Amino acid sequence: MSSREPITDTTVETERTPLLSTGSDEAADGDGITSSITKPNNRLRKIADSLPLSVWLIATIELCERFAYFGTVGPMQNYIQNPRNDPFRPGGIGLGQASATMVNQGFMLWCYITPVAGAVVAEQYIGRVKTIIYSSTIYLCGLIMLFLSSLPFAQDIGLSLPGLLISLFLIGIGTGGIKPNVSSLIAEQYTGPKVSERVLKSGEKVIVDKDLTIQSIFTTYFLYINIGSIAPLLTTIIEKEYGFSTAFSLPVLVFLIGFVLILASKDQYISREPDNSIIFNAFQAFWIGIKHSGNLDYARPSYQAEHEPTRRLPWDDSFVDDLRSALASCKVFIIYPLYWAAYSQFLTNFVSQAATMETHGIPNDIMPNIDPITVLILLPILDRVVFPFLRRLGVPVRHVDRITMGFLICGVSMLYASFVQRTIYAAPPCYDHPRATNCMDGRVPNQVSVFFQAPAYVLVAASEILASVSGVEYAYTQAPKSMKSLIMAVYLSTVSAGALIAMTVSPLMVDPKLPWMYFTLGMENFLASAILWLAPI
Repeated sequence: MSSREPITDTTVETERTPLLSTGSDEAADGDGITSSITKPNNRLRKIADSLPLSVWLIATIELCERFAYFGTVGPMQNYIQNPRNDPFRPGGIGLGQASATMVNQGFMLWCYITPVAGAVVAEQYIGRVKTIIYSSTIYLCGLIMLFLSSLPFAQDIGLSLPGLLISLFLIGIGTGGIKPNVSSLIAEQYTGPKVSERVLKSGEKVIVDKDLTIQSIFTTYFLYINIGSIAPLLTTIIEKEYGFSTAFSLPVLVFLIGFVLILASKDQYISREPDNSIIFNAFQAFWIGIKHSGNLDYARPSYQAEHEPTRRLPWDDSFVDDLRSALASCKVFIIYPLYWAAYSQFLTNFVSQAATMETHGIPNDIMPNIDPITVLILLPILDRVVFPFLRRLGVPVRHVDRITMGFLICGVSMLYASFVQRTIYAAPPCYDHPRATNCMDGRVPNQVSVFFQAPAYVLVAASEILASVSGVEYAYTQAPKSMKSLIMAVYLSTVSAGALIAMTVSPLMVDPKLPWMYFTLGMENFLASAILWLAPI
């Protein structure tokens, strides 16, 4: 990693470029002399700056957290759905598919609504780094509780279900403190100017662009997340060969690595100091605006000084501008729950669907790993080939364009899943009641290969690159500096709203109604993409 001298920021605005990091045609070939500029030369090549060491440390910590999360969630559907004595797919608790999906969706809801509290604690009280450390401690306790409650002796005395619920509660609190603050903290590590001019070692003069650098940071962050998301590839195999308690022990060990890393490096990070008045002031300002038909201008101290000289407000006009910017950045999040309701199926009902198919000796819950593997393949292709090619053609790829396409592809994946489910129902031996107890004692799946599912996972992964990554960058770049974590938490909370929507279709999570569940979720995403296309937010 290269070190950089502080550079005076400039006010030059650059044209927004696609989300993903700079392509190979925009990579620096080495450090050189850097200087601030006030007017960029458009003929010079724009590049992203090198990333500070702290970015890589934070990305590694998040990799460990995501490994623990997905490593736990990967075997969870089988663990909750199937009983220990299931002749074909042994489990742990035996609540059935609908209940297992409800528990998993409830866990997802909890994990993505707690970030609001985590953001408030960080922004207003103790700062991002301390919030991450304290939340990681709670998270680790939850992982240990899950491991202990899955041991055979705990199952024998009926502690598995209460232990599971307590562990999921603790993991959700830990996730809430980590997710919004890590994603904001990693972008804060870069403090370079908006644009600056640099001479590379090769002698080429280029423009170092902060927008491209932030995009590079989020691309790195997302790649590390997806490396961690491959955890079920290991935990599901361990589950099949050695049992659930051994599978749940691996996330504990990997999370410990990240926990030790954050403790060892806690003093190395750049982070905004907390402001213990920001949330209270925001609510007060919003209330003033609400009382005046939603016009926030009435909350400006300059307005109050002119119309109510005796009233003093504990903020300045720029704070009101920040609030207006925060509201604007949240508009696009309104339709995201429809996306997450469909996206969440690949960790729940897709796993149950695979359990009714011929798996050719592999665990049925190993299939979701197709998603992160596909992301790791497609993301560099889009990053280094597709988006640079579109830029050279002069084709703009805005946030709204990527999000719209992501929703559309997600809808296609749900329709394909519906088609797969109908194919399963058309196949022997159990037809539209696969693995029913009155059909060969539930020992034989229907004669459809599990690999028939693969395109659904590939489509979900493609939608994730476009919709999910764009949402994260949009949340950060549009949010005012004083509310980065809070706006990120609002974005993450749309996952919880998506889990609620997914729960509303729970009556369709039984045979032979499952095709209609996937169809409904698919059509909702088509509707969302149409809204974005016809009336961009």
